[in-house]
Amino acid sequence: MTDLIVGLIVVVMVGVALLYIRNEKKKGAVCIGCPHAGTCGKSKCDCHTEQ
Repeated sequence: MTDLIVGLIVVVMVGVALLYIRNEKKKGAVCIGCPHAGTCGKSKCDCHTEQ
């Protein structure tokens, strides 16, 4: 029974993560998780480049 509960929790966590990624991609975010994701260019993200 414990294995079933742990399995369901893992499935729910993966599902929530996939929904988050899908919603961020619909908003146009290129670098998901980046604090500047909404302002990055459509083709690539320059916020992680070394200067």
